[in-house]
Amino acid sequence: MSEVAVVVACQRDGAGGSPTAVLDDAPFTDEERCRIPTALGTSHAVFLRATGSERRQPAYTLRFFTAQGELPACGHGTVAALAVLAEREGGDHDYRVALRTAHRSFDGRASRNGDGLTASFDPGPVSLRSTGGPELRAVTEGLGLTGDAVAGDACVASIGRPRLLLPIRSRAALAELTPDLTLLRAACDRYGLLGCYVYSPPDRHGRAAARMFAPSIGIPEDIANANSTACLAAHVAGFGAHRLAVDMGDHLGSPSTVTATAHRDRKGHRIRVGGQAAIVRTVTR
Repeated sequence: MSEVAVVVACQRDGAGGSPTAVLDDAPFTDEERCRIPTALGTSHAVFLRATGSERRQPAYTLRFFTAQGELPACGHGTVAALAVLAEREGGDHDYRVALRTAHRSFDGRASRNGDGLTASFDPGPVSLRSTGGPELRAVTEGLGLTGDAVAGDACVASIGRPRLLLPIRSRAALAELTPDLTLLRAACDRYGLLGCYVYSPPDRHGRAAARMFAPSIGIPEDIANANSTACLAAHVAGFGAHRLAVDMGDHLGSPSTVTATAHRDRKGHRIRVGGQAAIVRTVTR
């Protein structure tokens, strides 16, 4: 029997957020891991394994699954995991932990914020490349967009897996999107993309809106996507924007906000991304 926490990650003003299952890992098969999101009505499940300590901090390995299989990373899943780990630790002090996935190690932080928690982490380096031609046309056709709806240069960003970042002229145009998910999946599969993150240009305060479509991994639309927001933070940092708050999930009836900051050091721009989270229930399975 395993105790599963259902966490709403990346809430907005204490409501909404992306439901995510978090539980301790065990000798599950991958098929059993894939059943958890469907059984609990979440898009993802995160499996935790304690690995001792690093740099005088507790250390955990994370694995992320959807109903279709394992992912190398999941931003809102990491926020959810941090909320569970901080809640287990208890107390009102800032919680810090060393996290590891199959591909890298990084730090996570969480602090109490009223009835919930605010969590953030280092998503790692982001690679960016320009896009256009057949790749961009195939994705915009899948989204049902015409050329005049695009508000700037699109790019492909990778933080484990590549995804297309596509600026659109307004929040209203974003809300009106009705993608053909079959066409969009075919386009993403053809060009090796995780999906497409469509966003309205950030205002002078860094506020923006976005929708993330990822049918290739079984997620028609994500309520919150922290890793893609980290990619956007890296992209707009090149134009002088260093703080973002991106609203997502409104079209799905679960308003969410992902926050990200960028600062420059000798190695380039370093990103932190996160959001508010709360544990809404626990289930024994």
